[in-house]
Amino acid sequence: MTLGPSSKLDLAIRPRRLRRNATVRRMVSQTQLTANDLIYPLFMMEGENQKVEVASMPGCYRFTLDLLVKEVQEAFALGIPAFALFPMVDDALKDNVGTESYNPDGLVPRALKAIKAAVPESVLITDIALDPYSSEGHDGIVKDGVILNDETVAVLVKQAVMQAQAGSDFVAPSDMMDGRIGAIRTGLDGAGFTEVGIIAYTAKYASAYYGPFRDALDSAPKFGDKKTYQMDAANSNEALLEAELDVSEGADIIMVKPALAYMDIISLLKQNFNTPIAAYNVSGEYAMIKAAAEKGWIDEKKIVLETLTSMKRAGADLILTYFAKDVALMLK
Repeated sequence: MTLGPSSKLDLAIRPRRLRRNATVRRMVSQTQLTANDLIYPLFMMEGENQKVEVASMPGCYRFTLDLLVKEVQEAFALGIPAFALFPMVDDALKDNVGTESYNPDGLVPRALKAIKAAVPESVLITDIALDPYSSEGHDGIVKDGVILNDETVAVLVKQAVMQAQAGSDFVAPSDMMDGRIGAIRTGLDGAGFTEVGIIAYTAKYASAYYGPFRDALDSAPKFGDKKTYQMDAANSNEALLEAELDVSEGADIIMVKPALAYMDIISLLKQNFNTPIAAYNVSGEYAMIKAAAEKGWIDEKKIVLETLTSMKRAGADLILTYFAKDVALMLK
């Protein structure tokens, strides 16, 4: 059928009416990404006046505490409300039972105190797991090649209480040990920290997307993999079970990690739970965008905004992303 220049289709519904210009599109947009949605993960190390770029994560750095505070100040001024802190621990301080993880004079508690002194309204989130502190590079205590669950949880509780004492607003167990949310909640409450929240790494998958993160903190496992405690990438029903357990044990926010390859899991949890959901836009996702952008194959700004918006559309209320500072500037 050939239509002449004056031909008209008899259409009552024309979806393009709501796409015809930028103002209309903005009026009917169903998903809005704002700086308030962002959590900025930051790597830190000992020393002074240094920042070292992570080779596999261009634009991401390990900061000494003095420069870490400045980075938080700048990001908070851009509207980013929350920061997730990850330490690079000297090998000399590592052992199989993660003793350094609950040292009150360690890198994390000193960072918490320094940031709170400089930016008291910032929301600080601290990682609960043994892998940064483990001589074996695993999230738990190792015995005869097996990661011990209950013995690890006892150490995680000590770590959480210590971080709460130092000023953490949310502790974020990333270890995937069974029962750790309930044990940490009991430990925090018993120590008088009823207001300190828990962000549970609820559906944390055994993923190949974590490689650059492990480079950043030198925390790769010394043997085997993490598949006896992190989830199988093929499974979704398991995420529902983990979420049900975490919420029942006292999690305030539940997380899906990674985000981009697990949008269905974000959506699944959103449909089944009223608890706020965080999505972790992990290091491998970040590195792929950066690599393609450096090659000139993609428009980095447009891809980043589209990617993070899609995570919100899938159901994420909060997004941990290494792009946080860049995105806050874009949104301004």
